[in-house]
Amino acid sequence: MSGGRVELGLGAGWYDAEHSAYGVPFPPLGERFERLEEQFAILTGLWCTPVGEQFSYDGRHYHLKDSPALPKSVQQPHPPLIVGGGGPRRTPRLAATYAQEFNLPFSSLADTEAQYGRVRAACEERGRDPGTLRLSAAQVVCCGADEAEVQRRAASIGRQPDELRANGAAGTPDEVVARLRAFAGIGAQTMYLQVLDLDDLEHIELLAKEVLPHVS
Repeated sequence: MSGGRVELGLGAGWYDAEHSAYGVPFPPLGERFERLEEQFAILTGLWCTPVGEQFSYDGRHYHLKDSPALPKSVQQPHPPLIVGGGGPRRTPRLAATYAQEFNLPFSSLADTEAQYGRVRAACEERGRDPGTLRLSAAQVVCCGADEAEVQRRAASIGRQPDELRANGAAGTPDEVVARLRAFAGIGAQTMYLQVLDLDDLEHIELLAKEVLPHVS
């Protein structure tokens, strides 16, 4: 349906109230990671099974027998898998084993750099070239043409400009560009900017005109 523009991000889950609200089981963290790893193994196994052959999997939590592994995706060998999070051991290992992209959301520059280092080390431990794993980060964005506009946009999402500057990509276009370049300096190849006020289309236009041309 997307013409081959699908990217799949999977995680172990974290917000138990949301699980309860929709009747989704929320087992202990260890089991959630076990299930996540099996899910990655199943997905890649299904995707990479040649047409006409069958795929079986016998795990602790999931069991597949003689699956035709159909349909196949437009992307070959499969859509990019994104693994993200700040876990110091299991998350880097899963990213190094299965992912095409590793993402760390809403973290400081120092914490992001440290986690990238763990992910690169996990790749090397598995004999994988760390350069084959794309690195990305996500930050809340709050950009204004001047300080008054920055303050107005921060207030509209219930935040303070100084706090957003410390914990997001905020300020004038020059400040936002500098923040994004700082992440690029530690290895980020893609940045996801979370816009919290979706009714503020002028904010989107400002980012497109005054930020994007300087970081793309």
